[in-house]
Amino acid sequence: MDKIVTQTVEQTKELGKELAKTLKKGDIICLYGNLGSGKTSFAQGLAEGLGIERRIISPTFIIIRSYKTKNVKFYHIDLYRTSTKNDLISLGIDQLLKSSDAILTIEWAEKLNKFLPKKRIDLHFKQTDDNSREITKNKYD
Repeated sequence: MDKIVTQTVEQTKELGKELAKTLKKGDIICLYGNLGSGKTSFAQGLAEGLGIERRIISPTFIIIRSYKTKNVKFYHIDLYRTSTKNDLISLGIDQLLKSSDAILTIEWAEKLNKFLPKKRIDLHFKQTDDNSREITKNKYD
């Protein structure tokens, strides 16, 4: 378990860019934390680190956004507005979780409950003051 403290939004994004360098197709990154804890900023850095040049905004209302790089497809998923197992199944998230040719980042991953894959990276975000974030990383193989 790694614990990292970032002092600015830019540092949180930079952490995402650094993690992106280690990812490969099939990796799933699960993000946990309250509103405003830095999950989307991290996902923006991750996307930038994967080579995505488009502006990354949270898919809160559409739930899933996909982006294509020259090497991999990147899915940014935000489950904040989902509430039932049927919501998840109707979106096809169960199928995306089985994909071996994409990288997935999932905000509010705790809503997946039993659908969470065993192999994943969990990042827990905690806002410690207006700008600081404490981010705890666990990797499961």
